[in-house]
Amino acid sequence: MYDHHDGPLIVQSDLTVLLDESRSSAGLAREKLALFTDAVKRAGSIHTYRISALSLWNAAAAGISANDIIEWLTVYGRYELPFQTEAAVRKLIGRYGRLQLTAQSGKLLFQGDASLMEELASLPSISGWIKDRLQPNEWELEADCRGSFKQELTRLGYPIIDLAGYHTGEALSVHVREITVSNRKFTLRDYQQDAVEMFYKEGTVQGGSGVVVLPCGAGKTIVGIAALARLSRATLILTSNATSVNQWREELLDKTSLKDSEVGMYCGTLKQVRPVTIATYNILTHRKSNTAPFSHMKLFSERDWGLIIYDEVHLLPAPVFRMTADIQATRRLGLTATLVREDGCAEDVYSLIGPKQYDMQWKTAEAGSHIAAVSCTEIRVPLHKEKEGLYRDAGARSKLRLAAENPGKIPVVQQLLQEHRGKPTLIIGQYLNQLHEVAETLKVPLLTGEVPQQERQQLYERFKSGAISVLIVSKVANFAVDLPDASVAIQLSGSFGSRQEEAQRIGRLLRPKEGNNEAWFYTIVTDQTKETEFALKRQLFMLEQGYHYERLNVPVIDFSEKEALAQ
Repeated sequence: MYDHHDGPLIVQSDLTVLLDESRSSAGLAREKLALFTDAVKRAGSIHTYRISALSLWNAAAAGISANDIIEWLTVYGRYELPFQTEAAVRKLIGRYGRLQLTAQSGKLLFQGDASLMEELASLPSISGWIKDRLQPNEWELEADCRGSFKQELTRLGYPIIDLAGYHTGEALSVHVREITVSNRKFTLRDYQQDAVEMFYKEGTVQGGSGVVVLPCGAGKTIVGIAALARLSRATLILTSNATSVNQWREELLDKTSLKDSEVGMYCGTLKQVRPVTIATYNILTHRKSNTAPFSHMKLFSERDWGLIIYDEVHLLPAPVFRMTADIQATRRLGLTATLVREDGCAEDVYSLIGPKQYDMQWKTAEAGSHIAAVSCTEIRVPLHKEKEGLYRDAGARSKLRLAAENPGKIPVVQQLLQEHRGKPTLIIGQYLNQLHEVAETLKVPLLTGEVPQQERQQLYERFKSGAISVLIVSKVANFAVDLPDASVAIQLSGSFGSRQEEAQRIGRLLRPKEGNNEAWFYTIVTDQTKETEFALKRQLFMLEQGYHYERLNVPVIDFSEKEALAQ
């Protein structure tokens, strides 16, 4: 019989769940929590999670029931499950599937549970969209409110199943080609095919719109390409930067039957609108002033798109959300390694792109050798003595920057490069002054946003070919940069406590490797400063994916002898 005194979970009545990592079954409990909670923070061996309406609805979309969740909380709970928690879980998850949108004879209909609809009837924020209350359980809505209505009801705590269907869009003849990659025939992996089918599932609950979550290096782009081929319709692909635009184009031309003339790039000086068009979020949100219109949003209507792919959907900016609300009749696929959003807009992803349709845990992908096994290490170094006075007198933001740019980190970088000599290594940082200093000290190439696109591409190619084994990169390399041969990453500094950024940087290492399929991630943190607080926040997503950060402490160094140390 299970010993509840050893239970790793302490479930509280406010829907907070504490996980005690020291208990023997903590790993199993964490796997279950990942299915229906959001990680909040970590303090020592205690991890804090929160059960939210959104986390429960995503769980419900994946087929998880209230009974499943109640059972897991009970089995792994140290104490009796609070009745308030059980009631809240049943109430919130019980709303999923009871309201839906349909379309009949050109009319947009809102249908469902009469008692829930009665609760909504008096809400002023939705009354303007109600055209006619046909029956207690069926209303006709204004035809153009499909996205906005879902968005508002999600905000109010009422999820809607959207069965109003999609228009087919412009036909496009395309299929995935059989090619040979590294002496192996290219085929979709089983989980990639499953992800495509989960997204497509025509005629079922919310088929044709939603988010696929896969670890970095597990082939999200391939899933997007396969979905495009599955639908065979004109497709608009939105991604994070010009480098990613080029990568999508190369992959499409390499792995599908599409011709060069059928794939357009819409970024920088290029404004090609073709059956498959790849654009950046930046160009869509560009405008001459804060009050001027977004001149490139017209791209959404330039062709009769049958599919829109939102690459790195966790980066989707607010203006694109607003446009997405108007195009709910177009199929929408979001791709991401983590649904973590630092801006609180996760509800908009759910309501306007769709629920989580497929999610593979990082450790599951690692166990299947689909991604590399990464060892994570946090190295704490003392603050340089010359900076102690400045740090003591600085404000909070300045303290963080002083700690992040600590010169004491450079000898550690030199030592790590010695330990991993010959392995392709990225040195990643937030602050340009720091990166320039490190580049000058190490005599290593530096890639920042200041580097022209053509020169960036040359650096990427030289790194991938092995012509250079160490490359310093700013946050410009956080997203969608194809550096498949990187085996080591050394993080000097980051964007405050961004869990998303930490995951993306580790993701630079996850492409499968020859031999032992291993990689190493080091984050160098200044001890006893603000930086340690943010480091704990940054690591949270990876910890909840089952990764462990080994912690090393560097003793006080005589920096006058740091050159001798490096030698």
